[in-house]
Amino acid sequence: MSFASDTKTELCRVPISKPCCQKAELYGVLLFCNTFSASELRLITEHRGFLLRAEKLLKRAADLGCDEKRDEDSGMRSLLIRSPEKLRTLRALYGVEPERNPAHHVNLGVLEEDCCRTSFLRGAFLAGGSVTSPRKSYHLELITGHYNVSREVEALLGEMGFRPGRVARSGNYVLYFKQSELIEDLLTLLGAPQAALELMGAKVEKEVLNGVNRRLNCDEANLEKTVNASQAQLAAIRSLRESGRLDSLSPKLREAALLREEHPELNLSQLASLAQPPVTKSTLNYRMKKLAELAGEAPD
Repeated sequence: MSFASDTKTELCRVPISKPCCQKAELYGVLLFCNTFSASELRLITEHRGFLLRAEKLLKRAADLGCDEKRDEDSGMRSLLIRSPEKLRTLRALYGVEPERNPAHHVNLGVLEEDCCRTSFLRGAFLAGGSVTSPRKSYHLELITGHYNVSREVEALLGEMGFRPGRVARSGNYVLYFKQSELIEDLLTLLGAPQAALELMGAKVEKEVLNGVNRRLNCDEANLEKTVNASQAQLAAIRSLRESGRLDSLSPKLREAALLREEHPELNLSQLASLAQPPVTKSTLNYRMKKLAELAGEAPD
């Protein structure tokens, strides 16, 4: 099962006892389903639980049954109503007057209460929504074929503290969220706190993994830097030894050279702690630079 399917399963368990919320959720389903016109209601989904919930909403909110249900070989399921009388009942329930205004709008009179707005958005998500697995990316969207509905739901979400992005895609209108915090809050509001918790958990795992990777990359870069510096220092010391100048250096420089030869794998901080007496990293760094300068000079 996908994360989106699991989320919808969780939402389908939310009880809908209040008549006003049943009506509001069905309204969200109608405006975000595949087709809701004067000639047909067509709802297509692969989620059996949602199809059963849609049937219950039709019965409870509008006292209607569907005309036909189909199970396709592809795994998709559909619910259809083509009865003119049933479609008129649905239009009357929500104040839809196609003769006066053929384009769908959101009837805010159906969404006066906060609980009804939440129910409406739940229905919209069940019918036309999807959410990406948080282990891949953060993305939740609502898709409708009605331009005015998209703009009005965008405004509704904004009033509720959610500001979605908006884009047109393949003749449909998409409202989307990419901020993990907004997706978490919206899923919790709609009635899917378990999905929100899974999203939060995945985000924490990503942050920990990213932190570990940054640390490993940093450690690898530091190790490479230490190895390169050590090789350069050893080359300078080898040059001084081969030219017979190493023994004529000051005791402090000779000590630095010998420490590097004995411990080529250590960084400067670790090497400085082995000096007698121990010195600072900057002091040892100065001595190494001095060895490199002397190695670069022509022997007398």
